[in-house]
Order: sequence, then C-alpha cells, then structure tokens
Amino acid sequence: MIRPATPADVPSIAALIRALAEYEKLSHEVVLDEATLRDHLFGPRPFAEVLMAEADGRAVGFALFFFNYSTFLAKPGIYLEDLFVLPEYRGHGLGKGLLIALAKLAEERDCGRLEWAVLDWNEPSIRFYQALGARPKDEWVLYRMTREAISALAAEG
Repeated sequence: MIRPATPADVPSIAALIRALAEYEKLSHEVVLDEATLRDHLFGPRPFAEVLMAEADGRAVGFALFFFNYSTFLAKPGIYLEDLFVLPEYRGHGLGKGLLIALAKLAEERDCGRLEWAVLDWNEPSIRFYQALGARPKDEWVLYRMTREAISALAAEG
C-alpha cells in the first residue's frame, strides 16, 4: 500500500533513511535529528513530502520529494530526493508503486518534470528506472555546495 506520510511516520522515515544510507555506503554522513525532520516535513513551512510504502503492517519503503521549478516550461516539477524499499521487499512492485503515485501527483499538480539522481554504480536501480521510461541527463553535471562552502560564500557579502 502506498500512502502519504503523517507525523507519526517520522521514526519509520528516519529508520528508512538510515537503511538507505547503509545501502549506499554513506551511513557515516547521516546526522539527521527526528525532531528537525518532523518540523521540516510537517511544520509550519514544510520543505518536503513523503510517500510511504507499507507491507505486512509496517513501513518498508518511502519516497521523499519536493518541488522545483522549470523556467523554460514555466511549470513546477517534482524532485525525488530519495526512493528506497527494504531489500527483502523489493521485487513486489512497491518501488514502482511509489513512482506511480509520484507520477499521479505530478499530473495533478501540473508538473512539467519528475527528476532524480542515482549513484552511477547502482545498476539495479538504473535498470529499474530505464525500464519505466526514465532517461539519464548525461549532458548535465550535478554540483553541490556543503555547509562550509555556503558559509564562506555568504560571508563574502
């Protein structure tokens, strides 16, 4: 079953984020605080939304997303930050179900795009996404500023 997350799901979301980080070999980067996560998802100014995948009466997957904007299309878009299903529940349609629910949201909200990034070594996910019709944007290079770089740039002003 796929459904929107509620504040009561925050501990499950946090646990799934940690499981995703372990799968991506990035556990050392997880410093999330559940209270902050709850505020950022369900507080007065939500920054992101989450869809939950449930099976056997428990949360086994999630999709965390937020809106971006295409100036060329003059339309909002959905950026999928994380999509994860616990390994033992893969192959049962839950990942596809999460993406279908996101595609429906994108249509309901008149979005021009649904985008995400995938680690270049994650061949199972790449094959899964391509089977659904997604295509890589090889001509674009992702850039990131970390907290230190943001602070240094902000200090210049």
